This record gives sequence, structure tokens and C-alpha cells, in this order.
Amino acid sequence: HKPTGLITAERDPAGRPTIYTALRNALPKDAGRLMPVGRLDLNTEGLLLLTNDGGLKRTLELPSSGIPRTYRARAFGMVTQAQLEELIEGVEIEGVRYGAIDANLERSSGRNLWIEMTITEGKNREVRRVLEYLGLKVNRLIRVGYGPFALGDLPRGQAVELLGKPVDRFLAELARRGSK
Repeated sequence: HKPTGLITAERDPAGRPTIYTALRNALPKDAGRLMPVGRLDLNTEGLLLLTNDGGLKRTLELPSSGIPRTYRARAFGMVTQAQLEELIEGVEIEGVRYGAIDANLERSSGRNLWIEMTITEGKNREVRRVLEYLGLKVNRLIRVGYGPFALGDLPRGQAVELLGKPVDRFLAELARRGSK
């Protein structure tokens, strides 16, 4: 569970803390060199998968893999469920085409909103850009799911090793997709 304020990199030339600094004590001692699957921005928190398999990392990151990534965003502004539902058709913003996005207004209190969004491409800053395009100001962004894996109630800064049948099923599904 990546907290906000950390860079998703091994080192930062500016000396800012990285995920490795924070997770040093949370990772299994025999984990070896772990690489992040994709990135979460400095101000984004939540589920960050790590792997020691470079090929798997690349496969999981490719937009063509179609792996759903689910986010919860707290934003300020006004948006309707109908506007969010239009995102299922995708949207073009400043010449960049974003594919289908499943977005739902979870709750609102005045102009403070919680929105859940599921994307499958994972383009750079996709969730923030799309919500800003709708006139919203994102003030918290949490990735809560990546494929079949969910953040659940894992505390910030903690890590768990994923093993067993859920991982095996997911890898088998990826292999089937890759052979098509």
C-alpha cells in the first residue's frame, strides 16, 4: 500500500523518499530485487504491485493487456452520473485518446465527491486528466484494484506477498490472452 509523498522509483535525484525507502521493512527479507508494475504519482496512494519478473512486469503494464485498474477519487466540483457514464465511450483530451472508462459517483456532499473509476489502459495520469477534463479538482486518488488483486484494508506502507491459486489463475489468464 503505497502512501502519498513517495516516488515510484529506486532513486530520486532530488532526494525525495521512494517506495523502497518506505517499504524496506515491509518487504519479505528474501524478496530480492523488486520492480514496480507501473507507477503511482507522488500524490497517489494505494495498491502498487511489485515483481521480480521483468517479463511479467512488462506484460502487466501494457495497455493492450486490458487489465482493469480501479481507483477511488475524491474530487471537488460538480458532475452527474450521466456525464460519468459517457466515459464508457472513451474520450479525447488534448489529442490523447483514452479508451472506455467505467465511472460511478459513489457519494457526494455538496461539491465534494467520491468517484470510482475503472480503466484498462493505464495511461500516464489518466484518471486525474479525465476528471480535470470534467471540471473536477482531484484532491485524493487511491488505486484500490489491479486485475484480481484488491487493496482491501492493507495499512499504508505495508506489503503482503501474493501467492497461491489467485496468482496462478491470473497468470494462466494472462498466458491465454497472450496466445490469442
